[in-house]
Amino acid sequence: MTTPLLRPLTLGGVNLKNNLALAPMAGITNAAFRILAAGGGAGLVVTEMVSADSIKYGNKKSFRMLDLRPGEGPVAIQVFGADPATMAHAAQAAERAGAALVDVNAGCPVRKVRRSGAGAELMKAPLLLGDILSRMVKSVKIPVTVKFRVGLEAGENLGPLLARVSEEAGASAITLHGRPATQFHTGPVNLDYMAETAAAAGIPVFGNGGVENAAGARALLEAGCAGVAVGRAAVFNPAVFSEIAAGLSGGEMPPPSDAERVRLFLRFLELNAGIYGEEHGLARARKLVGYWLKGLPGAAAARGAFMSLKTLKEAEELLIQYTR
Repeated sequence: MTTPLLRPLTLGGVNLKNNLALAPMAGITNAAFRILAAGGGAGLVVTEMVSADSIKYGNKKSFRMLDLRPGEGPVAIQVFGADPATMAHAAQAAERAGAALVDVNAGCPVRKVRRSGAGAELMKAPLLLGDILSRMVKSVKIPVTVKFRVGLEAGENLGPLLARVSEEAGASAITLHGRPATQFHTGPVNLDYMAETAAAAGIPVFGNGGVENAAGARALLEAGCAGVAVGRAAVFNPAVFSEIAAGLSGGEMPPPSDAERVRLFLRFLELNAGIYGEEHGLARARKLVGYWLKGLPGAAAARGAFMSLKTLKEAEELLIQYTR
């Protein structure tokens, strides 16, 4: 019997309604956005990456990033660092915060993160990565997962080795970005490398990288991935998970209309305001307004006007023209 592409998934005892996850994105996947993604059909949502060192030293901003809200669904808190003891401490903080899982970032290609020995730099040090995962697994009761890339440079596939190391260390799942670190977020993913990694792993592998629709998700699932993690395609359309789910199930769900998209953006602003206060919540949304208004008539002018808004009422007055 053929296994359905869209299906519930269990990760270390945590039951997910489906195998579609919101990938972590710095500056984007805060609590407000995670609520929208969960409502849009994601079976799992992941926080922005949080510095384990900052947690160790009691950084207030980092601790605020651990705040989880009702309506997010199962949440994985992602942490990054290079010291096993510090990462174990961060895992305990994530568990106390109410995370369903704690995820290790071993794939971030940003130079600042790599200079600290964390992120994609851990792909160079499988023994250290294994030690980090093992220490974290032993320090918490919630499942520990890990995210890494197929390689550091084009033409190398470190995935199978890192998958075996992660599994042996006790990780419950892997998220595999199908591009090398040097490629950041551009270009095609390497499906062959992803298939080889999925075949080498005895734990679920979520494929990640460039998925925008059901066809993209299907390609990763047919390559052997147990699930799919979606990032950038969800930024202005958190309902993309429901669209992908419909497509994988043989149906079809149309993308949101312009009016629906703007109404969803206003909901995001309300959630942000509830977390950070109106003025700060609107300021934090400035990074995303271009994504949400892309393609709308007069979008450039509206985007420019948005940058000086301080209240939700002002935002509604600016954007109401698009909701009719």
